[in-house]
Amino acid sequence: MSQVEVARQEWEEGTRRLEAAREDRRRYGQLVEWLELVLDELRKRVGQTYTLAELVAAYGESERWAREVLEERAAAASWPRDLSVVLAAAFDAYQRGAIDYEP
Repeated sequence: MSQVEVARQEWEEGTRRLEAAREDRRRYGQLVEWLELVLDELRKRVGQTYTLAELVAAYGESERWAREVLEERAAAASWPRDLSVVLAAAFDAYQRGAIDYEP
């Protein structure tokens, strides 16, 4: 299994975990807010034209910059426990824009 395939599975699991949080409206709302912050930063860092391999490379260093973004812009203190879910879901959503994306 390639790095891209492994990452895509992790990203899809993040989206499943995000969707499972819908039962708790407050928590789900926070997760979606953080997701948007991470997606905004991801757009700045990766740009509009990229491959899945480039996205996987960006994912490898994303925890550091995502922590910085959430520390600066997220109001709640509970984000650290949900960082992996938010990151994976953001990359899952963003992968659809890759030039070599296939479902």
